[in-house]
Amino acid sequence: MAHISYEFPATRGVEWSEKDEDLIKTLLDRDPELRRYYEEHVISSGSWRSSRGESHLSPEEEVEKKRIQKLKLAGKDRIMEILSRHRPH
Repeated sequence: MAHISYEFPATRGVEWSEKDEDLIKTLLDRDPELRRYYEEHVISSGSWRSSRGESHLSPEEEVEKKRIQKLKLAGKDRIMEILSRHRPH
C-alpha cells in the first residue's frame, strides 16, 4: 500500500473534530483496524477526482463516484465506532 500521511489536511475533505484527530493520531500505530479504515478513507477521498473535475463526470463516472462515497461514509462510520470504544464514557 502507498505511504499515507497521517496529517489531517483540510484539502483531503476529511472532517474530524480536533479531539477525534488527536485520538486517531494516538491510536493509528496501536489499532490496525483503525489504521486500515483511516487509510482507505484518505485514499478514497481523492480517488474519483484524481483525473477529472467533478463537473465533467460521465454517467458511469457519476455511478462510481456515488459508490465510492457510500464506501467512504461506511468507513467513516466504522472509524467513529472504533474511536467510541477508546473514549472515556
